[in-house]
Amino acid sequence: MSRAERVPPSGLSLDERMNVRAAEVLQGRGPRKGLARLTPFLGPAFIASVAYMDPGNFATNIQGGAQFGYLLLWVILGASLMAMLIQHLSATLGIATGRNLPELIRERWPKVAWPYWVQAELVAMATDLAEFLGAALAFQLLFHIPLIWGAVLTAIATFSLLTLQKRGFRPMELAIAGFVGVIAVAYLVQLVKSHPGLEALGGFVPHFAGQDSLYLAVGIIGATVMPHVIYLHSALTQNRIKADTDAQKQQVVRMSRTDLLIAMGLAALINMAMLAAAAATFHASGKTDIGDLTQAYQTLTPLLGGGAAIAFGLALLASGLSSSAVGTMAGQVVMQGFIQRGIPIWLRRSITMLPAFAVILAGLDPTKTLILSQVILSFGIPFALVPLLIFTARRDLMGVLTSSRTVQVIGWLIASLIIALNVYLLVGTFVK
Repeated sequence: MSRAERVPPSGLSLDERMNVRAAEVLQGRGPRKGLARLTPFLGPAFIASVAYMDPGNFATNIQGGAQFGYLLLWVILGASLMAMLIQHLSATLGIATGRNLPELIRERWPKVAWPYWVQAELVAMATDLAEFLGAALAFQLLFHIPLIWGAVLTAIATFSLLTLQKRGFRPMELAIAGFVGVIAVAYLVQLVKSHPGLEALGGFVPHFAGQDSLYLAVGIIGATVMPHVIYLHSALTQNRIKADTDAQKQQVVRMSRTDLLIAMGLAALINMAMLAAAAATFHASGKTDIGDLTQAYQTLTPLLGGGAAIAFGLALLASGLSSSAVGTMAGQVVMQGFIQRGIPIWLRRSITMLPAFAVILAGLDPTKTLILSQVILSFGIPFALVPLLIFTARRDLMGVLTSSRTVQVIGWLIASLIIALNVYLLVGTFVK
């Protein structure tokens, strides 16, 4: 086939052009190496990765760095590695079965579909609360407007972003990747200005410093291993690229793994940069009580200059807007998958932003609400993770993509660790 014959017609949509190129690669007719070969397969992991850089991460990482210095860097690293494995399993489930995790739970365990949907919706509301509040707060910090008007601007912006879904998968993926780029550049600026020292390496030695550090560690895990994107990632990969044979499915999984390593690796670096910058800026200068995003923004100017504060505000805004849109997408997947119901996306967006407006109107502390929401998320992880581990270990579902015994053991160890941390936190919090 000539080069001219391989070029997709210009009248096709972006999704259609990328699908033609993906088919060529799978059939051995496309580029044999390089970015041109990989590009048609990139995207789903970048959408999932936004949930790992949402405003909840800002709140937990900044408070953790300010209060405990570099102590919890190892928690971020460990949580990020756990998230990579979990998201790989979720993506593989969608590729292997052509169905997403909520759909499989409904099909295999119909009696628990409705209770599962209720808990998943509660977790999704906690997620959206953090994301929406973060974006509204960023508008307030950057433009000096009341928080309620920041919330209104957030609503308008996320509605606009969600309209990209009408054009297919990839326009949304490109927009999300753009937001990730903004966050990455902003935190590169912060990291350069804050100059973390070699003592940061000590933060990768696992240890805690009392109940408060454990509380924040669980919050970091809840903000990093996000239950709603465990559901979502399987939906992003199901039937996205047609793979007719086992060999083609294995090739799609390999490409998906590369997508995941790039997107989730970047998310891990950004999270570690958040905590390291907070440790080098606030903890090192004795400001260990910085537990509020507004305080953090206002304190950055005298310590690092106005550029660092603006970079922080822009990163928070990009994080809030993109993750809020992704959270709404996850909510649609959860409802359609568990109970086979759907509502217009504008209505879902309107409903899920009501708790954030309630928090603002009630005058509650946005940052404390953000951190509490991340702890709630951590309690939702086992409900998504356990069925994912069960299904990806079943050869009748997964075929050649069945997870190996080693992956299964590691997955169950991760689930056990998260459950144990949650139980320990509950006992430490309520049993005095």
